[in-house]
Amino acid sequence: MMEEKFDVLNELGEFTGEIATREECHKKGLWHRAVYAFIIDDGKILLQKRSSNKKLWPNMWDVTVGGHVIVGEFGRQALIRETREELGIEINDDDIKYLVGSTSINKQEDIINKHYNECYLITKHIDISDVKLQEEEISEIRYFSKDELLKRIANNYEGLTEKTGPWNFLRKILEIYI
Repeated sequence: MMEEKFDVLNELGEFTGEIATREECHKKGLWHRAVYAFIIDDGKILLQKRSSNKKLWPNMWDVTVGGHVIVGEFGRQALIRETREELGIEINDDDIKYLVGSTSINKQEDIINKHYNECYLITKHIDISDVKLQEEEISEIRYFSKDELLKRIANNYEGLTEKTGPWNFLRKILEIYI
Protein backbone atom coordinates (compact mmCIF):
# COMPACT_ATOMS: atom_id res chain seq x y z
CA MET A 1 0.00 0.00 0.00
CA MET A 2 1.34 3.41 -0.98
CA GLU A 3 1.82 5.93 1.77
CA GLU A 4 -0.81 8.67 1.80
CA LYS A 5 0.28 12.10 0.64
CA PHE A 6 -1.25 15.36 1.78
CA ASP A 7 -1.36 18.93 0.52
CA VAL A 8 0.72 21.06 2.90
CA LEU A 9 -0.92 24.27 4.08
CA ASN A 10 0.52 27.37 5.70
CA GLU A 11 -0.66 28.72 9.06
CA LEU A 12 -3.50 30.58 7.29
CA GLY A 13 -4.81 27.38 5.69
CA GLU A 14 -3.58 28.30 2.23
CA PHE A 15 -2.09 25.70 -0.09
CA THR A 16 1.70 26.01 -0.26
CA GLY A 17 2.12 23.88 -3.38
CA GLU A 18 4.07 21.34 -1.31
CA ILE A 19 3.05 17.72 -0.90
CA ALA A 20 4.20 15.58 2.02
CA THR A 21 3.59 12.09 3.35
CA ARG A 22 1.62 11.44 6.53
CA GLU A 23 4.89 10.65 8.31
CA GLU A 24 6.52 13.90 7.16
CA CYS A 25 3.51 15.99 8.17
CA HIS A 26 3.37 14.43 11.62
CA LYS A 27 7.13 14.46 12.22
CA LYS A 28 7.67 18.06 11.08
CA GLY A 29 4.35 19.46 12.31
CA LEU A 30 3.19 20.53 8.85
CA TRP A 31 -0.36 21.87 8.51
CA HIS A 32 -2.67 19.56 6.52
CA ARG A 33 -6.39 18.87 6.17
CA ALA A 34 -8.66 16.44 7.99
CA VAL A 35 -12.38 15.68 8.08
CA TYR A 36 -14.67 14.14 10.64
CA ALA A 37 -18.37 13.54 11.04
CA PHE A 38 -20.98 12.51 13.53
CA ILE A 39 -23.94 10.32 12.73
CA ILE A 40 -26.95 11.22 14.83
CA ASP A 41 -29.86 8.88 14.35
CA ASP A 42 -33.11 8.88 16.30
CA GLY A 43 -31.57 11.01 19.05
CA LYS A 44 -28.51 8.78 19.50
CA ILE A 45 -24.92 9.45 18.43
CA LEU A 46 -22.85 6.76 16.74
CA LEU A 47 -19.21 6.66 17.85
CA GLN A 48 -16.27 4.44 16.99
CA LYS A 49 -13.83 2.92 19.44
CA ARG A 50 -10.27 3.20 18.15
CA SER A 51 -8.40 -0.09 17.87
CA SER A 52 -5.74 -1.02 20.41
CA ASN A 53 -2.97 -0.73 17.80
CA LYS A 54 -3.60 2.96 17.02
CA LYS A 55 -0.65 5.26 17.85
CA LEU A 56 -2.90 8.03 19.14
CA TRP A 57 -5.72 7.38 21.63
CA PRO A 58 -5.92 3.56 21.41
CA ASN A 59 -9.10 2.03 22.87
CA MET A 60 -10.78 5.44 23.20
CA TRP A 61 -14.18 6.47 21.84
CA ASP A 62 -13.90 8.86 18.90
CA VAL A 63 -15.98 10.70 16.31
CA THR A 64 -18.17 8.48 14.10
CA VAL A 65 -15.77 8.67 11.17
CA GLY A 66 -12.76 10.76 10.28
CA GLY A 67 -9.46 10.96 8.52
CA HIS A 68 -7.05 12.94 6.42
CA VAL A 69 -7.77 14.63 3.12
CA ILE A 70 -5.33 13.25 0.54
CA VAL A 71 -3.73 15.23 -2.29
CA GLY A 72 -6.28 16.52 -4.79
CA GLU A 73 -9.32 15.62 -2.70
CA PHE A 74 -12.04 17.90 -1.39
CA GLY A 75 -13.22 17.40 2.19
CA ARG A 76 -16.55 15.92 1.15
CA GLN A 77 -14.78 13.37 -1.06
CA ALA A 78 -12.49 12.42 1.82
CA LEU A 79 -15.45 11.95 4.15
CA ILE A 80 -17.24 9.69 1.65
CA ARG A 81 -14.02 7.66 1.19
CA GLU A 82 -13.34 7.40 4.93
CA THR A 83 -16.91 6.30 5.67
CA ARG A 84 -16.58 3.53 3.08
CA GLU A 85 -13.13 2.48 4.36
CA GLU A 86 -13.79 2.63 8.11
CA LEU A 87 -17.44 1.55 8.29
CA GLY A 88 -18.14 -0.15 4.95
CA ILE A 89 -21.05 2.27 4.47
CA GLU A 90 -21.81 4.11 1.25
CA ILE A 91 -22.86 7.74 1.62
CA ASN A 92 -23.21 10.50 -0.95
CA ASP A 93 -23.28 14.29 -1.05
CA ASP A 94 -26.98 14.36 -0.12
CA ASP A 95 -26.21 12.50 3.15
CA ILE A 96 -23.67 15.10 4.30
CA LYS A 97 -24.21 18.46 5.97
CA TYR A 98 -21.16 20.69 6.46
CA LEU A 99 -21.19 22.26 9.92
CA VAL A 100 -17.97 24.07 10.79
CA GLY A 101 -14.26 24.40 10.10
CA SER A 102 -11.57 24.63 12.76
CA THR A 103 -7.89 24.14 13.46
CA SER A 104 -6.33 21.77 15.95
CA ILE A 105 -2.87 20.95 17.19
CA ASN A 106 -2.26 17.66 19.01
CA LYS A 107 1.19 16.59 20.18
CA GLN A 108 1.79 13.10 21.51
CA GLU A 109 5.19 11.46 21.69
CA ASP A 110 6.85 12.04 18.29
CA ILE A 111 3.63 12.97 16.45
CA ILE A 112 2.70 16.62 15.84
CA ASN A 113 -0.76 16.79 14.27
CA LYS A 114 -1.62 20.23 12.85
CA HIS A 115 -5.00 20.05 11.16
CA TYR A 116 -7.40 22.27 9.32
CA ASN A 117 -10.58 20.34 10.13
CA GLU A 118 -13.94 20.16 8.42
CA CYS A 119 -16.80 18.94 10.63
CA TYR A 120 -19.86 17.30 9.08
CA LEU A 121 -23.12 15.72 10.10
CA ILE A 122 -24.10 12.53 8.27
CA THR A 123 -27.87 12.45 8.10
CA LYS A 124 -28.28 8.90 6.77
CA HIS A 125 -29.85 6.19 8.96
CA ILE A 126 -27.16 3.62 9.80
CA ASP A 127 -28.07 0.15 11.01
CA ILE A 128 -25.09 -1.16 13.02
CA SER A 129 -25.67 -4.65 11.62
CA ASP A 130 -24.80 -3.27 8.14
CA VAL A 131 -21.44 -1.89 9.27
CA LYS A 132 -18.20 -3.63 8.28
CA LEU A 133 -15.45 -2.28 10.52
CA GLN A 134 -11.94 -1.59 9.30
CA GLU A 135 -10.43 -3.61 12.15
CA GLU A 136 -6.95 -2.06 12.04
CA GLU A 137 -8.65 1.28 12.75
CA ILE A 138 -11.77 0.48 14.77
CA SER A 139 -12.55 -2.18 17.39
CA GLU A 140 -16.26 -1.44 17.79
CA ILE A 141 -19.05 1.08 17.26
CA ARG A 142 -22.12 1.89 19.27
CA TYR A 143 -24.83 4.45 19.72
CA PHE A 144 -24.64 6.72 22.78
CA SER A 145 -27.45 8.76 24.28
CA LYS A 146 -27.16 12.54 24.40
CA ASP A 147 -27.10 12.48 28.21
CA GLU A 148 -24.35 9.85 28.37
CA LEU A 149 -22.10 11.78 25.98
CA LEU A 150 -22.69 15.12 27.67
CA LYS A 151 -21.81 13.48 31.00
CA ARG A 152 -18.57 12.05 29.54
CA ILE A 153 -17.63 15.41 28.04
CA ALA A 154 -18.31 17.18 31.35
CA ASN A 155 -16.32 14.51 33.22
CA ASN A 156 -12.99 15.44 31.58
CA TYR A 157 -13.84 13.57 28.34
CA GLU A 158 -14.18 10.24 30.17
CA GLY A 159 -13.26 7.41 27.77
CA LEU A 160 -13.18 9.82 24.83
CA THR A 161 -10.21 10.97 22.77
CA GLU A 162 -8.56 14.19 23.89
CA LYS A 163 -9.76 15.98 20.75
CA THR A 164 -11.62 18.70 22.63
CA GLY A 165 -12.70 20.60 19.51
CA PRO A 166 -14.93 17.85 18.08
CA TRP A 167 -16.51 17.13 21.47
CA ASN A 168 -17.29 20.80 22.00
CA PHE A 169 -18.81 20.98 18.51
CA LEU A 170 -20.81 17.84 19.31
CA ARG A 171 -22.18 19.52 22.43
CA LYS A 172 -23.37 22.43 20.25
CA ILE A 173 -24.75 20.02 17.61
CA LEU A 174 -26.75 18.22 20.31
CA GLU A 175 -28.21 21.54 21.50
CA ILE A 176 -29.40 22.26 17.95
CA TYR A 177 -30.47 18.83 16.66
CA ILE A 178 -31.64 16.89 19.70
